Amino acid sequence: MLKSLFFQVVIALGLGIALGMAYPDVALQMKPLGDGFIKLIKMLVPVIVFCVVVHGIAAAGDLSKVGRVGVRALIYFEVITTIALVLGIALAYYFEPGVGMNIDPKSLDAKALSGFSQTASQVAGGGVSEFLMKLIPSTVVGAFTTGDILQVLIVSIMFGCAVSLCGEQAKPVADFIGRVSGIVFKMMNFVVKLAPLGVFGAIAFTVGKYGIGSLKQLGGLVALFYVAVALFVVIVLGTAAGDSVLPQTMRKLELLGIKPSTVGLVIPTGYSFNLDAFSIYLTLAAVFIAQATNTPLATSDLLAILGIALLTSKGAHGVPGSAIVVLAATLAAIPAIPAIGLVLLLSVDWFIGIARALGNYVGNCVATVAVASWEGDIDREKAHRVLNGEVAAIDMDASVDAVAIDASGAQLQTS
Repeated sequence: MLKSLFFQVVIALGLGIALGMAYPDVALQMKPLGDGFIKLIKMLVPVIVFCVVVHGIAAAGDLSKVGRVGVRALIYFEVITTIALVLGIALAYYFEPGVGMNIDPKSLDAKALSGFSQTASQVAGGGVSEFLMKLIPSTVVGAFTTGDILQVLIVSIMFGCAVSLCGEQAKPVADFIGRVSGIVFKMMNFVVKLAPLGVFGAIAFTVGKYGIGSLKQLGGLVALFYVAVALFVVIVLGTAAGDSVLPQTMRKLELLGIKPSTVGLVIPTGYSFNLDAFSIYLTLAAVFIAQATNTPLATSDLLAILGIALLTSKGAHGVPGSAIVVLAATLAAIPAIPAIGLVLLLSVDWFIGIARALGNYVGNCVATVAVASWEGDIDREKAHRVLNGEVAAIDMDASVDAVAIDASGAQLQTS
């Protein structure tokens, strides 16, 4: 049991809480452990996405198929994201988690949000045209250095299409990328083993800075969000079944019977366009702040939240502190809701982030199966055998013919 990564993470979680309660000053010094773990993950994600997308397009062969799968994936993503946003609003109005807090916005410390303000304005500013222009990197290398997943996707799709059109002469390039991906996946496995340290540092800092009392105060919102994600997974996605697990997930989906080309296109794209749990959080948190500050919301305000969140949530995966930043960007366009209310969420964002990441992860797995079924790219007989336990456990270190590729799930970050 001691060798189990899950058990190690649970122990680290308990130790982090204990340190934060007993020695808050010391706990604050543990922040680099959590930040460093996330930086290591983000360091590898752009390269993994590039390898996966390029290999997926090359494996598809027919570029018309690539376009068809891409369009179907985007349609699925937008429909499910809209449902998630509406669910967040519905639950907030039904359970009213913020009602009764009676917070005076003037009493909140604006300094706590100073680190998020500039990034939020960049996310919100410019409208649709500016958002589209930001998809295009200044240079090919720049897409990887900034870590913007949407920009990496643009470069990867163009490169993959070029490789596919070059045919046989580009086969050595495709093979080389496949071999590089195997090395990068092994690097990611090294990083995953550091998860207990990351968890310990992040939770110790959170409890040390905000105190265990502040966590209890907003416990209702945290519990409601966990219930919301569970309901979404079970009811909307119809299944009971993060960046740090990108290689394992894609490998498992391939062995489930889904063609590598579909897995390679849907999973990476989903990490920017299909953030289901993140979408639930955006609307749930927005209405929570309004309720906590006794701010009435008109129907036009709710529709504005829905429309803006559909845009601002795209690409949130690559934004540091994305949950608070994107929520701030969303609220910036809704003057009725005091953006300073975000301060209320800082103390529990780490705990909410666990469910956000897990919900996003499950949503992308289901999206891949759904699109593969729509496209006819899944071996249903093989899938049933795998799900029924008739196939031996997956050896993640074993070699495979296709690129073995899971990306915010138990990815231990706040996005």
